[in-house]
Order: sequence, then C-alpha cells, then structure tokens
Amino acid sequence: MRDDSALVLFSGGQDSATCLAWALTLFAHVETVGFAYGQRHGVEMQCRETVRARVPETLGDGAGTLGADHVVAAEGLAQVADSALTQDRAIQMGADGLPTTFVPGRNLIFFTYAGALAYRRGQRHLVGGMCETDFSGYPDCRDDTIKALQVTLNLGMATRFALHTPLMRRDKAATWVLAEALGGAALVDAIVEHTHTCYTGERARRHDWGYGCGRCPACELRADGWRRYRAGEGHGQNV
Repeated sequence: MRDDSALVLFSGGQDSATCLAWALTLFAHVETVGFAYGQRHGVEMQCRETVRARVPETLGDGAGTLGADHVVAAEGLAQVADSALTQDRAIQMGADGLPTTFVPGRNLIFFTYAGALAYRRGQRHLVGGMCETDFSGYPDCRDDTIKALQVTLNLGMATRFALHTPLMRRDKAATWVLAEALGGAALVDAIVEHTHTCYTGERARRHDWGYGCGRCPACELRADGWRRYRAGEGHGQNV
C-alpha cells in the first residue's frame, strides 16, 4: 500500500475542506470520497465539487496532487436511521441526551466504505474531520471510537490502515486557524463562501461565516467558532 497516498472523507463542509488541505500538505497524492446517504442537507453534495476544486488553488507549490473523487451511494442508511438529518423532523435534543441529528452508525459505515475503497486503491491513510472538542455530542466522533475502528478495519481487512483525525483536539475557532495556516486568507475565504454545514440545507442566507439557517447546531458551532477566531482565539491547539 502507498504510504504517500491518502483518502479523505469529504462532505464539502468546513471540517472536511480543512482536512483536505491538511492532507494535501502532507501526502503526495490525495483522493476524496463522499457519501450520498439521503441526507436532508443534500445540497452539500453539490457544494463539494466547487470546494474540492478551490482548496488546492489556495495551497503552495509543495502541495500534493489531488486525484480522483469517489461518490458512494449509501441511501440505505436513511432507511434505517431515525435522525433529523435523514427525515423531516424537528432538530432538538432527544430523550437519550443526543441531538436528533445523530445518525446512528454513520461514521462507522463511512470509514468502512472508505477502507474498502482504499484497500482497492492501495492507500494506507484515511482522513476524517471528526472532532470531540466542539461537536454535537455524537459518540462516533470520539477519539476512542476512531481508534477502535482503526483496529477493527485492520483486523477485518488484514492491512495497516492509519486513520487520521486532524481536528479531533481542535475547537471550531482552532479549525479556522488551521485553515489560515494551511492556505492563508484564500483558503479561509473559500471555506466561508463555498462550503456547506447547515443541517437544513439553507443556501439563501449569507452570514459573515458562510451560508446557513443560523439556528441549527451545525450553524451555531460554525458561527461561534468564527466569532472566536476573529477575536484571536483558537491559536496554540495541537492535533
């Protein structure tokens, strides 16, 4: 398996765009994979093509080569998941203490698909934008989950994948700081203008931090991170 090649789980949102830039600065060859799983904010699948084209343009000459993009049809997840991201239901806190936007098993399934693809493509490194610092409390975003999943994938596929989560210990302000460090103001501007995070799929309302409804948990996290980033916070946090 190529040790200089990486596969990035790429949704077209702020986190995955930052992770794509991060991977391009570390690996000679980078590919992306996205998932159409019946998400309510399906507009992200349209935005990701523009974001994918813009990110490499903001990086220096030493950046790696951006290779193929892969889109996996995973609509079966919407059929079995009881989530406000896959059904027309209210976005609120559930009785189990998790937001109703939690899609059970989503990241487990995504990484399993990505592992199967990387196995075929000969790519050892898998990169995801999971974070347990500023997040909605999803259990499959936790570092323990990703580490356990790495062990499972390597046992199940008899290989030596390395799962990278460069945002795991960064809050949203620090994620903006990382984007600036990787691609300067050009990357920050591209993320603001072209990425999509809003759970409701709102693209008509423009804020200083980007497009979105401004009320869903994803918008609130992004807006708060932007405010703190502009106030000079988020520096000094390590991966």
